[in-house]
Amino acid sequence: MASNNGGGEEQLTKMAELSKTLKEGERILAPTRRPDGTLRKPIRIRAGYVPQEEVAIYQSKGALWKKEMASQVGPPGYDPAMDTKPKTKSAKRNERKKEKRLQAALEKGKNLEAEADDEIKKEDVPEEDSDHGSESVKSLTSQMTELAVSENPVPTSPPSNSVQASDADAPVQDLDKKIRALKKKYWQRQVIVYIGVLPIASMVA
Repeated sequence: MASNNGGGEEQLTKMAELSKTLKEGERILAPTRRPDGTLRKPIRIRAGYVPQEEVAIYQSKGALWKKEMASQVGPPGYDPAMDTKPKTKSAKRNERKKEKRLQAALEKGKNLEAEADDEIKKEDVPEEDSDHGSESVKSLTSQMTELAVSENPVPTSPPSNSVQASDADAPVQDLDKKIRALKKKYWQRQVIVYIGVLPIASMVA
């Protein structure tokens, strides 16, 4: 034990001597203790020394260039500061118009939602009118039994809303358009075939 303490004192004196002769930028690492209890020598570190663990890993110019290209936004040589141009009066005016349109669309959507909510509230039938509702259901069923199916259905009364009428007629109109387009294509092909056969037939005759 006495030798251990003596060794410790020796290390401290060595450290004091080394610290006196230090140059600018040098430093001393204090002695560290080994597992068996003895002390290691103090270490002098010269100015500018970088430990091996902290040395940066070498990277080639190509690897550095790839990293630089990955960090860039846009093509090589692109400067976002140069790209930002001052907006013209017409561009500013167009932006204001777009904002107004968006606001109007949002307000219109809110109004439509409010109207739909009001209609739903109006359609809700209170419990007091349940007898009246059952009578209307009976009258509807009796009317449905009286209906007869025909090949060409004719609406008995025009719909109350013009939008609903156009929605009902839309599929029929689309079907008629498709039929007309197919007939037109058919007759065009017939004419082409006929014109193509005519010269051959005249040559044969």
